[in-house]
Amino acid sequence: MKTRRQIPSPSLVLCKQSGRLNVLFNGRADGRLNAGHAGVLLAERRGSYPPIDLRILKTNSQPGEVESGTRRKLKRLLSFQRYCHASRLLRGLMPHTPGSLHLLDDDYLGQAAHMLSKVDTWNFDIFLFDRLTNGNSLVTLMCHLFNVCGLIHHFQLDMVKLHRFLGMVQEDYHSHNPYHNAVHAADVTQAMYCYIKETKLAEQLTPLDVFLGLMAAAAHDVDHPGVNQPFLIKTRHHLASLYQNTSVLESHHWRSTVGMLRESGLLSHLPADMSQDIEQQLGSLILATDINRQNEFLITLREHLDNQDMDLQLATHRHFILQIALKCADVCNPCREWELSRQWSERVCEEFYRQGDLERKFDLEISPLCDQQTDSVPAIQIGFISYIVEPLFEEWQRFTEPSMLSQIMMGHLHKNKACWSRLRYVHTLAETKTHPHAEEPEPEGGQEEAEDIP
Repeated sequence: MKTRRQIPSPSLVLCKQSGRLNVLFNGRADGRLNAGHAGVLLAERRGSYPPIDLRILKTNSQPGEVESGTRRKLKRLLSFQRYCHASRLLRGLMPHTPGSLHLLDDDYLGQAAHMLSKVDTWNFDIFLFDRLTNGNSLVTLMCHLFNVCGLIHHFQLDMVKLHRFLGMVQEDYHSHNPYHNAVHAADVTQAMYCYIKETKLAEQLTPLDVFLGLMAAAAHDVDHPGVNQPFLIKTRHHLASLYQNTSVLESHHWRSTVGMLRESGLLSHLPADMSQDIEQQLGSLILATDINRQNEFLITLREHLDNQDMDLQLATHRHFILQIALKCADVCNPCREWELSRQWSERVCEEFYRQGDLERKFDLEISPLCDQQTDSVPAIQIGFISYIVEPLFEEWQRFTEPSMLSQIMMGHLHKNKACWSRLRYVHTLAETKTHPHAEEPEPEGGQEEAEDIP
């Protein structure tokens, strides 16, 4: 008896290339899937590094950072088993018999479970959580949130497929990136969960809204190469050509996510029109994180708040607020407590500096903020807070009317900006002493504040 060969759908073609799966699927230049199935765009799901000398990045890696694929898969499997163990433990279902299998030291398991019980608090330390979960913070966090939000039951998700998809997403973040890695994705996801728990949103969001918000947060930077869009454009990277120099990285993150959704089969049990709608809305959310579209979203949000015409019973308005929430979550580092905020600031600047070193090596013009010799961490952070973060979170605070969380975030934001201002003063003062003919700077917060440096 002959086996009938399965013919792939016209909208999805999987092809093997260099041991990785590439996904061809229908799309449109505006970043939405084309319902008419017109045109085919290529989206490489993995390994799309720009044509740069990666040895520069590897030489900066600490021993043990680069792991074999087998070890990573084993760690993910153990993490999933530990999550199931912890879930049963939290529900009181874990039998305490002498023959019970404990895959993780009880102390670490207890600390991770305790942290998950407070996942909706703003002082959540994602760095500690990542250590407690053996580097599997994104998978563990998402499994937990999907469970507590009732999404697994509501959408009848297959847990094996869910874990497979989340494992793909986590693996496709590059651990050698100081900033754009899986820990950043987990941090954004935790922040997004805090935002959708806001009273004004929680009362209106549907299960689909919550599903989309968490999924977009987890995958919004997947397969990030550690360099920005201008770098991809000036090096004529194939992604820049594919997406016509517009929202290049964000388009790639989205299409990579769609590829993994289809490869994992996570949504295969849903009606075709529903799964396609989910893919489209995920694209709209992820594309909203393009920093070049900041003013576009900010102006629209201000108009809604000024006119008091935001109606969260409308699906379009809820989707817009999810876009704003994801944008806030993506840049919320300055709104965290100082110690967490400082770590993220140093990480993102280190990634900028690595790009600058690459540009210097290949005789390219060094991008703004990427020259370690002239762009200090305090100066970069003050500019980022003043022009990006403050305007966005001021409007978010207006939207929440304001909530306790918004007040906490704005308090941290102002304190952190003052800290960076004092540090910039000290940094500039040190340079002035090195170059005595330069004019001595005045501290922005006064001399007394300049002496009180964290």
